[in-house]
Amino acid sequence: MDDRAVRLGTPLELWVELVREAEQRARTPLEEPVESYLVFLLQRHQADHVLGGRILALEWLEGLDRVGGERAEALRDVGDRCLLVAGMFPRLALRRRVTPAYYAAIGQAAYAAVADATRAGYAELFDQLARAFEAMRRVLGRVGPPPDLRLVLPTPR
Repeated sequence: MDDRAVRLGTPLELWVELVREAEQRARTPLEEPVESYLVFLLQRHQADHVLGGRILALEWLEGLDRVGGERAEALRDVGDRCLLVAGMFPRLALRRRVTPAYYAAIGQAAYAAVADATRAGYAELFDQLARAFEAMRRVLGRVGPPPDLRLVLPTPR
């Protein structure tokens, strides 16, 4: 699709379209569970206005100190945010005087720790995400919001 075109749809539909286009541009097809997770990650974090102010290595260490569901949730958030920085905002890493690969290493380790800390189905997904981290990073590097992005939300009944 032409980046100058107006895109219509729900936020979820627009993220799906942007991720699939990025997969094609990056020549990096993602497996369906990984692609779905990436779409929901983008939708969940689209309003994270403090991403650049976070100290993710410290959040990772704090997450490791938690137990059970709190640990998995905290480490998932660290992995997600590291993926966003490493993939979509590598200049943020460079401004902090580290490389995007630094964030990628923390994010990949965070996903692996979630896999170790959770039940079977969830663990399998996060093991897959840890292994697909670099592929997701390449895809995110090719996601770019078009200049005119319009959301069409369902009308209330």
